[in-house]
Amino acid sequence: MLTGKQKRYLRSLAETQPAILQIGKDALSDNLIDTVDKALAARELIKIRILKTAPEDTQELAFDLAMHTHSEIVQIIGRTLILYRRGKQPEIVLP
Repeated sequence: MLTGKQKRYLRSLAETQPAILQIGKDALSDNLIDTVDKALAARELIKIRILKTAPEDTQELAFDLAMHTHSEIVQIIGRTLILYRRGKQPEIVLP
């Protein structure tokens, strides 16, 4: 579980990152979960854009995605989602 201070730090890191994935009409598929899982393993912190064509609610989609990838939601703002999962050899040092 991330503390408020850790979430603030991760948000500041993610602010300059572009969204690396987009979720559209297919919503939560096995392929998407696998892609997000690999992205988290490679980067630890990822930003995802949820398109207006996505059939599910943004919050619901975020919680499902976090649960399936064993990650934590750093922030949901509008249709943008930031996820974090500590890597086996962490590159991001949390305060």
